[in-house]
Amino acid sequence: MAEMSLSLDMSRLRGEQGAPEESEQREREMIIVGAGPAGLTAGIYGGRSLLKPLILVGQTLGGQAALTSEMENYPGFPNGVDGMGLSKLMAEQAERFGAQILYEEVTSVDLAVYPFVVKTYGPEFLARSLILCTGTSPRRLGVPGETEFTGHGVSYCATCDAFFYRGKRIVVVGGGDSAIDESLYLTRFVERVTVIHRRDQLRASPILQSRARENAKIDFVWNTVVDEIVGENAVTGVRVHNVQTGETSVIPTDGVFVYAGLIPNTSLFRGQLDLTEEGYIVTDRRQQTSVPGVYAAGDVQDPWYRQTVIAAGAGAAAAIEAERFLAEAAHKARP
Repeated sequence: MAEMSLSLDMSRLRGEQGAPEESEQREREMIIVGAGPAGLTAGIYGGRSLLKPLILVGQTLGGQAALTSEMENYPGFPNGVDGMGLSKLMAEQAERFGAQILYEEVTSVDLAVYPFVVKTYGPEFLARSLILCTGTSPRRLGVPGETEFTGHGVSYCATCDAFFYRGKRIVVVGGGDSAIDESLYLTRFVERVTVIHRRDQLRASPILQSRARENAKIDFVWNTVVDEIVGENAVTGVRVHNVQTGETSVIPTDGVFVYAGLIPNTSLFRGQLDLTEEGYIVTDRRQQTSVPGVYAAGDVQDPWYRQTVIAAGAGAAAAIEAERFLAEAAHKARP
């Protein structure tokens, strides 16, 4: 990790005499960007450290985890828990310990000054420590028809949109955990789910694969990729080709659910933090980024596991390290 120096303005750290009350209200010991499992857990730990953390949610409480219909592998819930339900419980716990949850989307950050500047469409904040938990976004297929039909036959969230496809035929593109989990969820509503996968076997966990293969409403199209989403006023099919034979065909469908991977939400940090070639934030074993006082946790820095329990643990570690950073900075600021 590249070494970077950070000049601390100790007068700002102690709080300038005579500063406007509004400015003082918006300077925070800890700001957490993102409210998925990592961000909410960081809020719990930051709150327990009496830091009164501010959690900036953005558009979605719970992140990708909130879109999971049934989470069976999160400890403490032997009968499973839905992702949104777990997210709400985490949020309540964070607020219980003094965290403030604000539905503001961050538009820019300045990590070259201290305290760090965090701008939103509304207020502007100063952060003495910053924890980035911005997660990932669905990767698009990038084929003709996808953009035109997004929200009108193309979706990236079965738990959000399955209700609108009751009794219809649906295509799911992908073969990982998300694709198969959402396919199983869709079978509660739709007549048939056709899973299109570019390989000849799924990447999903064995238990999800077993359930999908046993479900009479699900069938599979192997070694196949989508070239175009077709239709006029609504989606009527997907044009595909077999990657082994080159054969093309059109599969009729009333809707397309895309699970083609994830992209880290790090555009705000390019040029300010060390990122991997894929765009993930580089952190050390203590969740520290290349800028002292800035930490990252969850899927935004974890391209390997993408598990709620691991994201939560990383969020806890980030908050612990941020608290230590603040304690050391306060000690240095003493006259």
